Amino acid sequence: MKDVQEVRDLARHIRIETLKMLTGLGFGHYGGSMSVVETLAVLYGDVMRIDPKNPDWQDRDYFVLSKGHAGPALYATLALKGYFPVSELQTLNQNGTRLPSHPDRLRTTGVDATTGSLGQGVSIAAGMALSHKLAGRTNRVFCILGDGELNEGQCWEAFQFIAHHNLHNLTLFIDYNKQQLDGTLDDVIKPFDLAGKFSAFGFDVQTIKGDDIVAISEAVTQVRHGEQRPLVVILDSIKGQGVKYLEQLANSHHLRLTPDVKLEIENAIAELEATHV
Repeated sequence: MKDVQEVRDLARHIRIETLKMLTGLGFGHYGGSMSVVETLAVLYGDVMRIDPKNPDWQDRDYFVLSKGHAGPALYATLALKGYFPVSELQTLNQNGTRLPSHPDRLRTTGVDATTGSLGQGVSIAAGMALSHKLAGRTNRVFCILGDGELNEGQCWEAFQFIAHHNLHNLTLFIDYNKQQLDGTLDDVIKPFDLAGKFSAFGFDVQTIKGDDIVAISEAVTQVRHGEQRPLVVILDSIKGQGVKYLEQLANSHHLRLTPDVKLEIENAIAELEATHV
């Protein structure tokens, strides 16, 4: 890993800017944005081949946020990496914004795929990876899915496609934060043995703590090749990860802020800003 401290600091700033963005708006997808922060920091701060000054660089690595409701965390990451001004984050979901609630590649510089309809992002990522493989290109593709998103049958069709075509240039992350819009996974649809299912579908599987920056980086830094199977990383994460108040809520998937909740989150922002990891 290039610089652990630098990536940790990037994660802290992504978390701060995402919280500010959503709190300024007064509502949004807090929980699932927080639980992918460390993964975004590793990808954009350590692993992916990118050039913010040339976002359409043909040799770049591609990223697809299949769980598009975590778009604010992606926007914060892109802004901090220099794709557009950080000040623009405060236009989230406003009239005329380039930052809609879910990623739109035709609006936002640095976004590689329009996502939001769950299950579709991973299918797009599979198509990207296949095109690179057929053309003999070395571009890598990374895709984050939500655990609730796995209720969509389209995901499992895509997984079978990825394994069949041995798309080892594509890495999947499952944000296993154990909650979805309508409650816990176990209450809505039990996921059962995720690692076992992915292994049966033809993947190599690693299960990693969702906030373990070093382990996430070690899992995906090495380029996969040859006969290696496609990799899925199951992120054992917490909804609202990195913000104690959000972690302790029964469900932080989407919040509309009351004055009391807003105060709690503003206090969390202040605490993060005062912390130097």
